[in-house]
Formats: sequence, structure tokens, C-alpha cells
Amino acid sequence: MSAPPLTKRQRQILDFYIGYCREQRMSPTLDEVAQHFGVNRVTIFGHVAELEKKGLLNRSGRNISRGLSPVPAPLDSTPPETSSGPDLSTLRIVGTIAAGAPIEALETPQDVNWTELFPSNRDIYLLRVRGDSMIEDHIQDGDLVVIDRRQNARDGETVVAVLPGEEATLKRLYREGGRYRLQPANSNLEPRIVDELEIRGVLIGVLRSVSH
Repeated sequence: MSAPPLTKRQRQILDFYIGYCREQRMSPTLDEVAQHFGVNRVTIFGHVAELEKKGLLNRSGRNISRGLSPVPAPLDSTPPETSSGPDLSTLRIVGTIAAGAPIEALETPQDVNWTELFPSNRDIYLLRVRGDSMIEDHIQDGDLVVIDRRQNARDGETVVAVLPGEEATLKRLYREGGRYRLQPANSNLEPRIVDELEIRGVLIGVLRSVSH
């Protein structure tokens, strides 16, 4: 089942709830949400009511002022008909391989679950990379990047940034004098300096298939 369509502001508010709950371990009040977006409480209430109607925010009666929390994304999105291939939720490490001096293989295989690499308590999504602007950070055209959905990022982190009227771009973020520098990891490209952007997430991993 596909997610219900959201307006830009509804997506921003939902992302704020997700990030706030993860960082503060509690939900924001409507006043805190309104203050974050620089609008009045009534405006936020209308958007929140729509998110609740769409099943993306859940109301708890235990704390009225902080009674709304994001509904976790469903994990059972696998189509009804699946192939009979191996279960990739857990992969086995059967040894180590030398990329320099020779080293010993592991005596006992180890199983690694995906949640050990990318914790399940994060709101994670994947994007397919187009282009080579991040090639010097070992992110290649066609790679899948693993993104932690949040609106805040530290300087130097690689973010999914959306500029007004443009598509999303993957770049390192730096704040300079009230503006933002989006730095590519490609010495042939120049950085972009912008006044406004929207952060849609932070890079936490890269997935690549080397099969031909």
C-alpha cells in the first residue's frame, strides 16, 4: 500500500515530528512546532489534523500537550509474491579478505543482521545516485545511498538537500555567514553557495552491487 500524498508543508511537519521525537524522546507541542516553522498555532493545527487523518500521526490521551507522535513506517512492504531466493535480512560473514598484507580467515562464521548496520529505530530510505559529483567520497553513479530522514545536519555531513524549484541533490553541507555551501566530492566541480535549502536527510551508508 502506497503512502498517502502529502503537501510540502505536511512533509516538513512530519519530518520535524520524527526528528524531534528521536532526539528529545518525546513529542513536540503545537506551540513548539509553530515556533520552528515561524507560523501561528492555528495553521499548524490544520496541517497536524490532516496528518492525523492520513494515519501518519497518532494521538495519545496520556499527555494532551505532547499527545501526537509519528506512526512508524510499515516494515511489511514486500509484495505478496516473492522469489524463493536467499533471505537477505541477515548476511553471513564467512571470513576476511586481504586488501593489503595477507590476514587469516575467520574460524567461525558470523551472521550480521541489517539492523546492526542501519538501526531499525531510524526512519531510513534509499536513493539511487545519478552522476559523479560525490565520486571522491566513493559514491558512484548507480549506487544506492542510505539516508536517515531528518531536517538537521552538522557541518561536513553529506545531506539530501532540496533547493527552491530544483530536484534534490546529495552534497556535503557547510554553513558560512548565514548561507549554505553545498560541496561536491569531485575536484572538477565547483561548490554551490545558496541562501535557502531544505534538508531531507543525512547519508549514513552506501550500497553497491558489483555484479556484471
